[in-house]
Amino acid sequence: METKVFQKINNNIINFLSQIENVSQKIWEKKGLVLKTEYVITTDRIPEEFYTEILENKNQLDEWKKFNFKIPESKEELKNKKLPIDTKYFNQEFKEKLLEKLSENADLDDLLDGLLIKGENFRALNTILKKYGEKIQTVYIDPPFNKEQNADYLYKVKYKDSTWISFLENRLKLARELLSNKGSIFVRCDYKGNMYVRLLMNEIFGEENFRNEIVIKRTTKLTGAKGSLNVAVESLFFFSKSQSILFKKIQVDRICRYCKQPKEPEWIHLNAPGEEENDLLIINGRKFYARKNSHWVFRQEVVDKLFNKGELRINENKSYIDKFGNRVQGVPEYLQYFHKIDNNWTDIPGYEQNSDFPTRNSEILLKRVIESTSNEEDLVLDFFLGSGTTTAVAHKLGRKWIGIEMGEHFETIVLPRMKKVLAYDKSGISKEKEVKEKYNEKTAGGFFKYQILEQYEDSLENTLFERGG
Repeated sequence: METKVFQKINNNIINFLSQIENVSQKIWEKKGLVLKTEYVITTDRIPEEFYTEILENKNQLDEWKKFNFKIPESKEELKNKKLPIDTKYFNQEFKEKLLEKLSENADLDDLLDGLLIKGENFRALNTILKKYGEKIQTVYIDPPFNKEQNADYLYKVKYKDSTWISFLENRLKLARELLSNKGSIFVRCDYKGNMYVRLLMNEIFGEENFRNEIVIKRTTKLTGAKGSLNVAVESLFFFSKSQSILFKKIQVDRICRYCKQPKEPEWIHLNAPGEEENDLLIINGRKFYARKNSHWVFRQEVVDKLFNKGELRINENKSYIDKFGNRVQGVPEYLQYFHKIDNNWTDIPGYEQNSDFPTRNSEILLKRVIESTSNEEDLVLDFFLGSGTTTAVAHKLGRKWIGIEMGEHFETIVLPRMKKVLAYDKSGISKEKEVKEKYNEKTAGGFFKYQILEQYEDSLENTLFERGG
Protein backbone atom coordinates (compact mmCIF):
# COMPACT_ATOMS: atom_id res chain seq x y z
CA MET A 1 0.00 0.00 0.00
CA GLU A 2 2.74 2.46 0.98
CA THR A 3 4.69 1.56 -2.16
CA LYS A 4 1.71 2.39 -4.39
CA VAL A 5 1.16 5.73 -2.64
CA PHE A 6 4.83 6.61 -2.98
CA GLN A 7 4.80 5.65 -6.67
CA LYS A 8 1.70 7.78 -7.29
CA ILE A 9 3.27 10.78 -5.57
CA ASN A 10 6.48 10.24 -7.51
CA ASN A 11 4.59 10.11 -10.84
CA ASN A 12 2.69 13.29 -9.96
CA ILE A 13 5.95 15.11 -9.21
CA ILE A 14 7.49 13.94 -12.47
CA ASN A 15 4.40 15.03 -14.45
CA PHE A 16 4.40 18.39 -12.69
CA LEU A 17 8.08 19.01 -13.44
CA SER A 18 7.55 17.90 -17.02
CA GLN A 19 4.70 20.43 -17.43
CA ILE A 20 6.89 23.21 -16.03
CA GLU A 21 9.71 22.29 -18.41
CA ASN A 22 7.34 22.20 -21.40
CA VAL A 23 5.84 25.57 -20.48
CA SER A 24 9.30 27.10 -19.97
CA GLN A 25 10.53 25.80 -23.32
CA LYS A 26 7.43 27.06 -25.10
CA ILE A 27 7.83 30.51 -23.56
CA TRP A 28 11.56 30.63 -24.24
CA GLU A 29 11.15 29.81 -27.93
CA LYS A 30 8.17 32.06 -28.64
CA LYS A 31 8.47 35.56 -30.03
CA GLY A 32 8.81 38.36 -27.53
CA LEU A 33 5.68 40.42 -26.92
CA VAL A 34 6.32 44.07 -27.83
CA LEU A 35 5.33 46.13 -24.79
CA LYS A 36 6.29 49.51 -26.21
CA THR A 37 7.29 51.06 -29.54
CA GLU A 38 8.72 54.56 -29.88
CA TYR A 39 10.50 56.54 -32.58
CA VAL A 40 13.46 58.91 -32.65
CA ILE A 41 13.62 61.31 -35.59
CA THR A 42 15.60 64.50 -36.22
CA THR A 43 13.73 67.76 -36.68
CA ASP A 44 14.98 68.27 -40.26
CA ARG A 45 12.79 65.31 -41.28
CA ILE A 46 9.68 66.53 -39.44
CA PRO A 47 7.04 68.72 -41.17
CA GLU A 48 6.88 72.28 -39.83
CA GLU A 49 3.28 71.85 -38.67
CA PHE A 50 4.64 69.91 -35.66
CA TYR A 51 7.23 72.49 -34.61
CA THR A 52 5.09 74.46 -32.17
CA GLU A 53 4.27 71.38 -30.12
CA ILE A 54 7.90 70.31 -30.14
CA LEU A 55 9.15 73.69 -28.91
CA GLU A 56 6.56 73.64 -26.12
CA ASN A 57 7.47 70.14 -24.90
CA LYS A 58 9.41 70.63 -21.66
CA ASN A 59 10.56 67.00 -21.38
CA GLN A 60 12.05 67.07 -24.86
CA LEU A 61 13.76 70.41 -24.27
CA ASP A 62 15.19 69.11 -20.98
CA GLU A 63 16.74 66.14 -22.78
CA TRP A 64 18.36 68.45 -25.35
CA LYS A 65 19.80 70.50 -22.50
CA LYS A 66 21.11 67.31 -20.88
CA PHE A 67 22.88 66.46 -24.15
CA ASN A 68 24.30 70.02 -24.34
CA PHE A 69 22.43 70.75 -27.56
CA LYS A 70 21.73 74.40 -28.27
CA ILE A 71 18.00 74.98 -27.75
CA PRO A 72 16.32 76.66 -30.77
CA GLU A 73 14.26 79.74 -30.02
CA SER A 74 12.12 79.76 -33.16
CA LYS A 75 10.61 77.46 -35.78
CA GLU A 76 13.06 78.72 -38.38
CA GLU A 77 16.00 77.89 -36.13
CA LEU A 78 14.53 74.46 -35.42
CA LYS A 79 14.13 73.80 -39.14
CA ASN A 80 17.85 74.26 -39.73
CA LYS A 81 18.90 71.89 -36.97
CA LYS A 82 19.10 68.12 -36.70
CA LEU A 83 17.82 67.68 -33.17
CA PRO A 84 16.43 64.24 -32.25
CA ILE A 85 12.92 64.08 -30.82
CA ASP A 86 11.75 61.00 -28.94
CA THR A 87 8.06 60.21 -29.33
CA LYS A 88 7.92 58.91 -25.75
CA TYR A 89 7.78 62.56 -24.64
CA PHE A 90 4.66 63.24 -26.72
CA ASN A 91 1.05 62.08 -26.50
CA GLN A 92 -0.42 59.33 -28.65
CA GLU A 93 -2.27 61.78 -30.90
CA PHE A 94 0.97 63.60 -31.78
CA LYS A 95 2.74 60.33 -32.53
CA GLU A 96 -0.03 58.96 -34.73
CA LYS A 97 -0.36 62.21 -36.69
CA LEU A 98 3.41 62.42 -37.20
CA LEU A 99 3.78 58.82 -38.38
CA GLU A 100 0.78 59.19 -40.67
CA LYS A 101 2.24 62.33 -42.22
CA LEU A 102 5.68 60.77 -42.69
CA SER A 103 4.26 57.69 -44.38
CA GLU A 104 1.98 59.47 -46.84
CA ASN A 105 4.26 58.76 -49.80
CA ALA A 106 6.40 55.93 -48.49
CA ASP A 107 6.28 52.85 -46.30
CA LEU A 108 7.27 53.80 -42.76
CA ASP A 109 9.78 50.97 -42.40
CA ASP A 110 11.52 52.06 -45.60
CA LEU A 111 12.13 55.48 -44.04
CA LEU A 112 13.83 54.04 -40.96
CA ASP A 113 17.61 53.99 -40.64
CA GLY A 114 17.58 51.46 -37.86
CA LEU A 115 15.89 49.46 -35.13
CA LEU A 116 16.86 49.12 -31.47
CA ILE A 117 15.34 46.38 -29.33
CA LYS A 118 15.51 46.11 -25.56
CA GLY A 119 15.06 42.49 -24.59
CA GLU A 120 16.65 39.07 -24.26
CA ASN A 121 18.42 38.51 -27.55
CA PHE A 122 17.29 34.93 -28.24
CA ARG A 123 13.64 35.98 -28.12
CA ALA A 124 14.38 39.22 -29.97
CA LEU A 125 16.07 37.31 -32.81
CA ASN A 126 13.05 35.04 -33.07
CA THR A 127 10.84 38.14 -33.16
CA ILE A 128 12.63 39.68 -36.17
CA LEU A 129 13.34 36.41 -38.01
CA LYS A 130 10.27 36.44 -40.27
CA LYS A 131 10.80 40.02 -41.39
CA TYR A 132 14.58 40.10 -41.68
CA GLY A 133 15.38 36.48 -42.54
CA GLU A 134 18.23 36.32 -45.12
CA LYS A 135 18.37 40.14 -45.27
CA ILE A 136 21.25 40.92 -42.88
CA GLN A 137 24.56 41.59 -44.63
CA THR A 138 26.97 41.84 -41.68
CA VAL A 139 26.70 40.54 -38.11
CA TYR A 140 29.16 41.60 -35.41
CA ILE A 141 28.88 40.35 -31.84
CA ASP A 142 31.03 40.68 -28.75
CA PRO A 143 29.28 38.19 -26.45
CA PRO A 144 30.00 38.08 -22.71
CA PHE A 145 33.23 36.18 -22.18
CA ASN A 146 33.22 33.15 -19.91
CA LYS A 147 35.01 34.79 -16.98
CA GLU A 148 35.67 33.57 -13.47
CA GLN A 149 33.40 36.25 -12.04
CA ASN A 150 30.35 38.12 -13.26
CA ALA A 151 30.88 41.40 -15.05
CA ASP A 152 29.75 44.84 -13.96
CA TYR A 153 26.80 44.73 -16.36
CA LEU A 154 23.66 42.65 -16.68
CA TYR A 155 24.98 39.54 -18.42
CA LYS A 156 25.92 36.61 -16.26
CA VAL A 157 29.33 35.42 -17.41
CA LYS A 158 30.30 32.84 -14.80
CA TYR A 159 29.12 29.87 -16.86
CA LYS A 160 30.22 26.30 -17.11
CA ASP A 161 31.80 25.82 -20.54
CA SER A 162 28.96 23.59 -21.74
CA THR A 163 26.33 26.15 -20.69
CA TRP A 164 28.22 28.99 -22.37
CA ILE A 165 28.51 26.98 -25.60
CA SER A 166 24.79 26.18 -25.58
CA PHE A 167 23.98 29.83 -24.81
CA LEU A 168 25.97 30.97 -27.85
CA GLU A 169 24.95 28.12 -30.16
CA ASN A 170 21.22 28.94 -30.00
CA ARG A 171 21.85 32.52 -31.01
CA LEU A 172 24.38 31.77 -33.75
CA LYS A 173 21.92 29.40 -35.43
CA LEU A 174 19.36 32.21 -35.59
CA ALA A 175 22.03 34.61 -36.84
CA ARG A 176 22.76 32.26 -39.74
CA GLU A 177 19.08 32.27 -40.72
CA LEU A 178 19.10 36.07 -40.69
CA LEU A 179 22.23 36.41 -42.86
CA SER A 180 21.94 36.96 -46.60
CA ASN A 181 23.66 34.50 -48.91
CA LYS A 182 26.54 36.99 -49.35
CA GLY A 183 26.63 37.89 -45.67
CA SER A 184 29.36 37.64 -43.05
CA ILE A 185 29.56 37.25 -39.28
CA PHE A 186 32.30 38.31 -36.85
CA VAL A 187 32.44 36.89 -33.30
CA ARG A 188 34.83 38.37 -30.76
CA CYS A 189 36.18 36.23 -27.92
CA ASP A 190 39.15 35.87 -25.59
CA TYR A 191 41.61 33.03 -24.99
CA LYS A 192 39.15 31.19 -22.72
CA GLY A 193 36.53 30.88 -25.42
CA ASN A 194 38.33 30.92 -28.76
CA MET A 195 38.72 27.14 -29.06
CA TYR A 196 35.00 26.65 -28.41
CA VAL A 197 33.85 29.46 -30.70
CA ARG A 198 35.88 28.24 -33.67
CA LEU A 199 34.50 24.70 -33.43
CA LEU A 200 30.98 25.96 -32.82
CA MET A 201 31.09 28.21 -35.88
CA ASN A 202 32.60 25.42 -37.98
CA GLU A 203 29.55 23.34 -37.06
CA ILE A 204 26.94 26.05 -37.72
CA PHE A 205 28.42 27.93 -40.69
CA GLY A 206 30.56 25.19 -42.18
CA GLU A 207 34.31 24.85 -42.00
CA GLU A 208 34.52 25.78 -45.69
CA ASN A 209 33.08 29.21 -44.83
CA PHE A 210 35.79 30.05 -42.30
CA ARG A 211 37.60 33.18 -43.54
CA ASN A 212 40.00 34.37 -40.87
CA GLU A 213 40.91 34.43 -37.24
CA ILE A 214 41.69 38.13 -36.84
CA VAL A 215 43.99 39.20 -34.00
CA ILE A 216 42.84 42.33 -32.16
CA LYS A 217 44.11 44.30 -29.19
CA ARG A 218 42.66 43.96 -25.74
CA THR A 219 43.02 46.40 -22.86
CA THR A 220 46.64 46.30 -21.68
CA LYS A 221 47.27 45.41 -18.04
CA LEU A 222 50.45 46.41 -16.26
CA THR A 223 50.53 43.26 -14.16
CA GLY A 224 49.88 39.68 -15.22
CA ALA A 225 49.41 36.29 -13.63
CA LYS A 226 52.46 34.87 -11.90
CA GLY A 227 54.49 32.61 -14.15
CA SER A 228 52.84 33.70 -17.43
CA LEU A 229 52.88 36.53 -19.94
CA ASN A 230 50.32 39.31 -20.08
CA VAL A 231 47.46 38.56 -22.49
CA ALA A 232 47.60 41.34 -25.08
CA VAL A 233 45.26 40.12 -27.83
CA GLU A 234 41.86 38.60 -28.47
CA SER A 235 40.34 36.72 -31.42
CA LEU A 236 37.78 37.90 -33.95
CA PHE A 237 36.43 34.93 -35.91
CA PHE A 238 35.28 35.82 -39.41
CA PHE A 239 32.89 33.45 -41.23
CA SER A 240 30.67 33.83 -44.30
CA LYS A 241 27.21 32.44 -44.94
CA SER A 242 28.35 30.88 -48.23
CA GLN A 243 31.12 30.96 -50.81
CA SER A 244 29.36 33.92 -52.51
CA ILE A 245 30.73 36.35 -49.94
CA LEU A 246 30.71 40.12 -50.42
CA PHE A 247 34.21 41.13 -49.37
CA LYS A 248 36.32 44.20 -50.08
CA LYS A 249 40.02 44.31 -49.24
CA ILE A 250 41.00 47.22 -47.02
CA GLN A 251 43.88 49.62 -47.52
CA VAL A 252 45.00 52.21 -45.00
CA ASP A 253 47.56 54.98 -45.03
CA ARG A 254 51.04 53.89 -44.02
CA ILE A 255 51.56 55.26 -40.51
CA CYS A 256 54.81 55.83 -38.63
CA ARG A 257 54.83 53.47 -35.60
CA TYR A 258 56.35 56.08 -33.31
CA CYS A 259 55.05 59.46 -34.43
CA LYS A 260 51.62 58.14 -35.61
CA GLN A 261 51.82 60.41 -38.64
CA PRO A 262 51.32 59.33 -42.30
CA LYS A 263 54.51 58.12 -43.96
CA GLU A 264 55.71 59.21 -47.37
CA PRO A 265 55.11 56.67 -50.20
CA GLU A 266 57.82 53.99 -50.24
CA TRP A 267 59.55 52.10 -53.09
CA ILE A 268 59.04 48.36 -52.52
CA HIS A 269 60.84 45.41 -54.17
CA LEU A 270 58.60 43.69 -56.73
CA ASN A 271 59.79 40.24 -55.63
CA ALA A 272 57.45 37.87 -53.74
CA PRO A 273 58.19 34.44 -52.20
CA GLY A 274 56.81 31.27 -53.79
CA GLU A 275 57.37 29.82 -57.24
CA GLU A 276 54.63 30.75 -59.72
CA GLU A 277 54.27 31.26 -63.48
CA ASN A 278 54.67 35.02 -63.16
CA ASP A 279 58.50 34.90 -63.14
CA LEU A 280 59.34 37.06 -66.18
CA LEU A 281 58.71 40.77 -66.70
CA ILE A 282 59.73 43.10 -69.52
CA ILE A 283 60.29 46.66 -68.30
CA ASN A 284 61.33 49.37 -70.73
CA GLY A 285 62.58 46.70 -73.14
CA ARG A 286 64.62 44.80 -70.52
CA LYS A 287 63.89 41.25 -69.33
CA PHE A 288 63.82 40.53 -65.61
CA TYR A 289 63.53 36.98 -64.23
CA ALA A 290 62.51 36.52 -60.62
CA ARG A 291 64.74 35.02 -57.96
CA LYS A 292 64.84 31.29 -57.31
CA ASN A 293 61.67 30.06 -55.54
CA SER A 294 60.09 33.49 -56.10
CA HIS A 295 57.81 35.35 -58.49
CA TRP A 296 56.87 38.96 -59.32
CA VAL A 297 54.05 40.62 -57.34
CA PHE A 298 52.32 42.07 -60.42
CA ARG A 299 51.64 40.64 -63.85
CA GLN A 300 52.90 42.28 -67.05
CA GLU A 301 49.77 44.35 -67.79
CA VAL A 302 49.80 45.90 -64.30
CA VAL A 303 53.54 46.59 -64.50
CA ASP A 304 53.06 48.41 -67.83
CA LYS A 305 50.39 50.68 -66.34
CA LEU A 306 52.45 51.45 -63.23
CA PHE A 307 55.56 52.17 -65.30
CA ASN A 308 53.67 54.57 -67.57
CA LYS A 309 52.34 56.41 -64.49
CA GLY A 310 55.79 56.69 -62.95
CA GLU A 311 54.85 54.38 -60.08
CA LEU A 312 57.29 51.61 -61.06
CA ARG A 313 61.02 51.96 -61.62
CA ILE A 314 64.28 50.03 -62.01
CA ASN A 315 66.61 50.88 -59.14
CA GLU A 316 70.04 50.75 -60.80
CA ASN A 317 71.79 51.08 -57.42
CA LYS A 318 70.72 47.58 -56.40
CA SER A 319 71.23 44.09 -57.81
CA TYR A 320 69.91 40.56 -57.24
CA ILE A 321 70.52 36.92 -58.30
CA ASP A 322 67.82 35.60 -60.66
CA LYS A 323 66.44 32.04 -60.84
CA PHE A 324 69.24 31.01 -63.24
CA GLY A 325 72.00 32.18 -60.90
CA ASN A 326 72.77 35.35 -62.89
CA ARG A 327 73.50 38.61 -61.11
CA VAL A 328 71.18 41.28 -62.49
CA GLN A 329 71.98 44.96 -62.06
CA GLY A 330 68.83 46.92 -61.45
CA VAL A 331 65.93 45.90 -59.22
CA PRO A 332 62.25 46.46 -60.19
CA GLU A 333 60.44 48.45 -57.50
CA TYR A 334 56.89 49.84 -57.16
CA LEU A 335 55.61 52.84 -55.22
CA GLN A 336 53.49 51.84 -52.22
CA TYR A 337 51.05 54.49 -51.02
CA PHE A 338 48.94 52.32 -48.73
CA HIS A 339 49.31 49.42 -46.38
CA LYS A 340 47.10 46.40 -47.14
CA ILE A 341 45.37 45.02 -44.08
CA ASP A 342 45.93 41.36 -43.19
CA ASN A 343 44.51 39.44 -40.21
CA ASN A 344 46.70 41.32 -37.72
CA TRP A 345 44.60 44.26 -36.52
CA THR A 346 46.75 45.21 -33.55
CA ASP A 347 47.59 48.50 -35.28
CA ILE A 348 44.25 49.85 -33.99
CA PRO A 349 42.66 49.77 -30.52
CA GLY A 350 40.25 46.92 -29.77
CA TYR A 351 38.51 48.86 -27.01
CA GLU A 352 37.98 52.53 -26.31
CA GLN A 353 38.92 53.99 -22.95
CA ASN A 354 35.46 54.78 -21.61
CA SER A 355 34.71 55.04 -17.90
CA ASP A 356 30.95 54.52 -18.41
CA PHE A 357 31.44 51.28 -20.32
CA PRO A 358 34.89 49.63 -19.87
CA THR A 359 34.36 47.06 -22.66
CA ARG A 360 33.25 49.58 -25.29
CA ASN A 361 34.44 48.37 -28.70
CA SER A 362 36.45 50.90 -30.68
CA GLU A 363 34.77 52.58 -33.63
CA ILE A 364 37.76 52.07 -35.93
CA LEU A 365 37.53 48.31 -35.33
CA LEU A 366 33.87 48.27 -36.35
CA LYS A 367 34.65 50.48 -39.34
CA ARG A 368 36.97 47.82 -40.73
CA VAL A 369 34.42 45.08 -40.12
CA ILE A 370 31.53 46.93 -41.73
CA GLU A 371 33.37 48.47 -44.68
CA SER A 372 34.99 45.20 -45.69
CA THR A 373 31.76 43.17 -45.84
CA SER A 374 28.91 45.52 -46.75
CA ASN A 375 27.79 48.37 -48.97
CA GLU A 376 25.85 51.50 -48.11
CA GLU A 377 22.18 50.81 -47.30
CA ASP A 378 23.00 47.19 -46.34
CA LEU A 379 21.75 45.89 -42.98
CA VAL A 380 24.16 45.44 -40.07
CA LEU A 381 23.16 43.50 -36.92
CA ASP A 382 24.59 43.29 -33.41
CA PHE A 383 22.60 41.29 -30.86
CA PHE A 384 25.08 41.81 -28.01
CA LEU A 385 25.06 45.55 -28.61
CA GLY A 386 26.74 46.63 -25.37
CA SER A 387 27.40 50.37 -25.57
CA GLY A 388 26.10 50.71 -29.14
CA THR A 389 29.35 50.99 -31.12
CA THR A 390 28.14 48.76 -33.98
CA THR A 391 24.97 50.75 -34.62
CA ALA A 392 26.78 54.08 -34.20
CA VAL A 393 29.44 53.16 -36.77
CA ALA A 394 26.91 51.60 -39.15
CA HIS A 395 24.91 54.84 -39.15
CA LYS A 396 27.98 56.98 -39.76
CA LEU A 397 28.94 54.76 -42.71
CA GLY A 398 25.49 54.97 -44.30
CA ARG A 399 24.32 51.45 -43.44
CA LYS A 400 20.97 50.37 -42.03
CA TRP A 401 21.22 48.72 -38.62
CA ILE A 402 19.59 46.59 -35.93
CA GLY A 403 20.82 46.50 -32.35
CA ILE A 404 19.61 44.25 -29.51
CA GLU A 405 20.49 44.77 -25.86
CA MET A 406 18.97 44.29 -22.42
CA GLY A 407 19.43 45.93 -19.07
CA GLU A 408 19.33 49.48 -17.81
CA HIS A 409 22.19 50.66 -20.00
CA PHE A 410 19.83 50.36 -22.98
CA GLU A 411 18.22 53.59 -21.71
CA THR A 412 21.26 55.15 -20.06
CA ILE A 413 23.94 54.48 -22.70
CA VAL A 414 22.64 53.02 -25.98
CA LEU A 415 19.65 55.29 -26.61
CA PRO A 416 21.47 58.53 -25.70
CA ARG A 417 24.44 57.53 -27.87
CA MET A 418 22.30 56.88 -30.93
CA LYS A 419 20.41 60.13 -30.43
CA LYS A 420 23.73 61.98 -30.38
CA VAL A 421 24.85 60.13 -33.52
CA LEU A 422 21.72 61.35 -35.30
CA ALA A 423 22.41 64.92 -34.18
CA TYR A 424 26.06 64.58 -35.36
CA ASP A 425 28.60 62.99 -33.07
CA LYS A 426 32.11 64.37 -33.62
CA SER A 427 33.94 61.57 -31.80
CA GLY A 428 35.39 58.28 -33.03
CA ILE A 429 35.57 57.71 -36.78
CA SER A 430 33.77 61.03 -37.38
CA LYS A 431 37.22 62.64 -37.37
CA GLU A 432 38.48 60.59 -40.32
CA LYS A 433 38.65 62.30 -43.68
CA GLU A 434 36.72 59.72 -45.72
CA VAL A 435 33.99 59.50 -43.08
CA LYS A 436 33.59 63.28 -42.95
CA GLU A 437 32.66 63.24 -46.64
CA LYS A 438 29.62 61.06 -45.86
CA TYR A 439 28.80 61.94 -42.26
CA ASN A 440 29.02 65.58 -41.19
CA GLU A 441 26.91 68.37 -39.72
CA LYS A 442 25.03 68.79 -42.99
CA THR A 443 24.45 65.11 -43.79
CA ALA A 444 23.71 63.88 -40.24
CA GLY A 445 20.18 63.28 -39.02
CA GLY A 446 18.08 60.16 -39.09
CA PHE A 447 15.06 58.18 -38.05
CA PHE A 448 14.93 54.97 -36.02
CA LYS A 449 12.47 52.87 -34.07
CA TYR A 450 13.04 51.28 -30.68
CA GLN A 451 11.00 48.59 -28.99
CA ILE A 452 10.76 47.17 -25.48
CA LEU A 453 10.05 43.44 -25.36
CA GLU A 454 8.35 41.52 -22.58
CA GLN A 455 10.93 39.90 -20.31
CA TYR A 456 11.11 36.13 -19.95
CA GLU A 457 10.08 36.26 -16.27
CA ASP A 458 6.98 38.31 -17.12
CA SER A 459 6.10 35.95 -19.92
CA LEU A 460 6.45 32.92 -17.64
CA GLU A 461 4.26 34.50 -14.98
CA ASN A 462 1.58 35.41 -17.51
CA THR A 463 1.57 31.96 -19.07
CA LEU A 464 1.33 30.20 -15.71
CA PHE A 465 -1.52 32.54 -14.79
CA GLU A 466 -3.32 31.70 -18.04
CA ARG A 467 -2.90 27.99 -17.27
CA GLY A 468 -4.21 28.49 -13.76
CA GLY A 469 -0.71 27.92 -12.27
